[in-house]
Amino acid sequence: MRILVHNGFFTLQKIHCEHLPEEEQDEGEGYALTTISKLLLKNYWFFPILFLGHELFQPWQSLSNWLKGGDGNSPFEAAHGKSLWEFGLEKLDVANLFNEAMAADSIVVSSVFVTKCKDIFKGLTSVVDVGGGFGIMARVIAETFPHIKCTVLDLPHVVASCKGTENLEFVAGDMFQAIPSADALLLKWILHEMTDEDCVKILKRCREAILSKENKGGKVIIIDIVLDLQGGKPESVELQLFLDLQLMVDVNGKQRTESEWKKLFEDSGFTSYKITNVLSFRSVIEVFP
Repeated sequence: MRILVHNGFFTLQKIHCEHLPEEEQDEGEGYALTTISKLLLKNYWFFPILFLGHELFQPWQSLSNWLKGGDGNSPFEAAHGKSLWEFGLEKLDVANLFNEAMAADSIVVSSVFVTKCKDIFKGLTSVVDVGGGFGIMARVIAETFPHIKCTVLDLPHVVASCKGTENLEFVAGDMFQAIPSADALLLKWILHEMTDEDCVKILKRCREAILSKENKGGKVIIIDIVLDLQGGKPESVELQLFLDLQLMVDVNGKQRTESEWKKLFEDSGFTSYKITNVLSFRSVIEVFP
């Protein structure tokens, strides 16, 4: 512990044991987390521990060969012989770690989202969280707006043990095959993991789902990064670009500029969009058919 304190991983603090009898309440010493050690907590919003595991670190060692024309659609596939998603189906501990990371992030994002973006939910009676994992986002939306029926769509092994409520349900399925219809569809940190071709496939499915409603209105709500290499804050752009590299290594995905997002929307048949910057290095994009 001394070396960890010396290196700033923990701090040594005086503690007062109030739960003990008065004669035993002499101050002692205890260890507390620092900014560095907090990064390894599973409930930390950015969940960096996910990227420090052997499974996600090993692909970086295959990056050079992959860039030179090596095998696989991504460095991860070159290192493991299968995609991250195929790997997760076989290694449920890795899949669970990934889903826990998304859940930790959703806890932070959801509170900001429903507080600062209330106008986005005006007129909505139903929302489907596509690839919504354990339903953290959808649950917060359902509790904040009781009149909205929320649905979480994700793979069977993800939603198998999830419990719904009066206005929240979980549906097992594949977003590439079919998406339940609703007034609005939510895609939080989904499209950046995909190639442009797969993004267009998903967005077309989304467009079909919102146009199948009787009012023929609706929208897709995307929570993702919009790169602004010229006007963005340097620290935010740096984080965005590091995440861009991580996506390339893991799934051959990428972060996108506004012009790149616009092309995806146009190729998918959408006519307009609106970007709101309220989530630090991420944005909320409303896309309309």
